[in-house]
Amino acid sequence: MKQRTWLSLLLACVLLLVASACGASGQNGGSAPGKQETAGEGEQPAKLRDVQLMLDWSANTNHTGLYAAKELGYYEEEGLNVQIVQPGSGGTDAMVASGNVPFGISYQEGVTLARTQGLPLVSIAAIIQHNTSGFAAPKDRGIQKASDFEGKSYGGWGSPIEEAVMKSIMEIDGADVNKVNIVNIGDADYFTAVKRDIDFAWIYYAWTGIEAQLRGEPLDMIYVKDYSEQLDYYTPVIVTNEKLIADDPELVKAFMRATSKGYQYAIDHPEDAAALLSKAVPDLDAELVLESQKWLSPRYQDDSPRWGEQKAEVWSGYADWMFERKLLEKELDAERAFTNEFLPDK
Repeated sequence: MKQRTWLSLLLACVLLLVASACGASGQNGGSAPGKQETAGEGEQPAKLRDVQLMLDWSANTNHTGLYAAKELGYYEEEGLNVQIVQPGSGGTDAMVASGNVPFGISYQEGVTLARTQGLPLVSIAAIIQHNTSGFAAPKDRGIQKASDFEGKSYGGWGSPIEEAVMKSIMEIDGADVNKVNIVNIGDADYFTAVKRDIDFAWIYYAWTGIEAQLRGEPLDMIYVKDYSEQLDYYTPVIVTNEKLIADDPELVKAFMRATSKGYQYAIDHPEDAAALLSKAVPDLDAELVLESQKWLSPRYQDDSPRWGEQKAEVWSGYADWMFERKLLEKELDAERAFTNEFLPDK
């Protein structure tokens, strides 16, 4: 569950310019969304509308609510046949913004960058209320605060935002990011990299941190949100595009009604939800899925009045942080980057 690479974001934007010429294929076809009608005797069941949802990475517990909604028939109840697909080489953001895929999983960082480049990506739900990512190191490295990064080797994926975040939190501790040896390890596995090349890396605790526990390899975790409210951004989020919202809001509402039910199920029944994910994606380590789910389920909604709700100050706060550090070409219109319109009432 690595962060999206900066290079893939830029590539996605380039590919989008080509893909956009294809129009919004695939998002308006099929029957209209709505409750599936019961077929009478001798009649065929009402046809479900085919809808694709593209993930951000390989399936994990960030996505459990999606699989729960599919496995428990919540999407079918809304007249939808949802196919959950892996991201393509062009990137999920590009595919969703162009309308080639109606829904996807992204990050606040990706949506922010896309919108400041004029791409019509919109976040319609925060999967997790608070940022569960941060810098992790094996306990024997003695990295317990940001100032401890000095003199150590960091393994990353080559994004300018990594150094900007490290610099930001290290300065709070009175430390110098220039004293960190930054190594590009690409997609290398965290556990292999810390044994071979590096001292610490940026991870999502719900997956890699839980895996470390199960491996008996304890780590120290420095959550970026603990250093700055501006770094407590939404990751991941569910996205669609402006055209679909304008042309077919009922599809978005139907999709989100079912998705919200799926995440509520995962909140209320973490062990059963973990079993659903393991059944749907049998290649996953079932023990890791279970322990990750038990850790993550209470954090989906956390202190929010309902699952998925987003706040304007979270969007503007992180965008301001990015703009101040020259990670954005222009300021973000935060109010247009997200909407709570399609979340069902509690």
